[in-house]
Amino acid sequence: MSQRRVGVADIVVGEPLKWNAYGTDGKLLLRKGYIIESERQVAGLLERGLYIDASSANDARKDPIKKVDTPSVVRLLNTANKRLERLLFGISGESDAQTKVIELVKDIADATDINRNIALACIHLNQSSGSYSTRHSINTAIVSMLVMRAMHKSQEEIVNVMAAALTMNIGMLRHHDHFSSKSEPLTEKEWDIIKKHPSVGIELLKQAGVNNEAWLSHVLQHHENTDCTGYPLGTNAQTLSQNSRILSFADQYCASVSIRKYRKTLPHAAALRDVFLKGPLASDKMLAAYFIKELGPYPPGAFVLLKDGEIGVVTGNGAAPATPIVHALIGPRGAPLSLPIKRDTAKLSHGIRDYVSMEDIPSCFSLHQLWGEQAIL
Repeated sequence: MSQRRVGVADIVVGEPLKWNAYGTDGKLLLRKGYIIESERQVAGLLERGLYIDASSANDARKDPIKKVDTPSVVRLLNTANKRLERLLFGISGESDAQTKVIELVKDIADATDINRNIALACIHLNQSSGSYSTRHSINTAIVSMLVMRAMHKSQEEIVNVMAAALTMNIGMLRHHDHFSSKSEPLTEKEWDIIKKHPSVGIELLKQAGVNNEAWLSHVLQHHENTDCTGYPLGTNAQTLSQNSRILSFADQYCASVSIRKYRKTLPHAAALRDVFLKGPLASDKMLAAYFIKELGPYPPGAFVLLKDGEIGVVTGNGAAPATPIVHALIGPRGAPLSLPIKRDTAKLSHGIRDYVSMEDIPSCFSLHQLWGEQAIL
């Protein structure tokens, strides 16, 4: 049996184990499906030494929740979020961090393939899950993957960019949530941390055993701009790779539609305009066109005002990109509806009038109500 030592990122408190776990003597300690109930128990097991069959770990990734007929995309992404957070914060003590990040990349891709609409909607509607830093990284990986698939990029390229997305902010990991929640301007010292974090990040990744040059390059370049105004190197358009630009676009878009204390969340249309049409990477019109087409004018999770006065959330594709399926949440007189009501915006009375900011929407619904079992928490 080929064994791999279990690290802190492999265990999520409250979630069933995906494999049998063995001690250093090869004896079975924990059976698949066992639920670990506390961080203290995790620490004790890891200190003692816990191993799994490497082949069973791969099988578990392919079928992460066998007990459920319809796997929940939300639950899978939230679990990936917890595992990523544990992995990145403890990366200095992890064995084979590169393999574990790639496993998470595959888990996120699998979750997105189950229901793309739910995965995209989570960018807007699942913002309270986990820390901002790791949640934002997963969102960026999802958007990058979908755009790269539309461009017919190779699987190797897609995996490298997604891995870079998951690790791009490791150089300022312990500061990122604080920066994102600040209501006052960043200090000069804080800006210095931000500008150096790509360089610091690749050094941390190298120390953790990451030796994939494309992956490291994307992390280093994810804040570079084609006009030399980026950081940390001030790279120009000739030396900035297209895949790194994809990562940068996805990073900026996901940040723009995220809730921040220091600014109002941008509706989807404003984010598209500011990132893809006005930002420092906007000279890449071909790449911007792929993002705009792939995300569409009304992506899942976007809030919209209908012509009849209802306010709803986009839940899926309609007859055309400009006429998606929407579930109404608030009636024309401003009162929350008892249950979301499905609307086809191709019908004149339910046509879309405008975007609505998510801060203006009361919490009167759950993802489960909108998408069923595939969105249960």
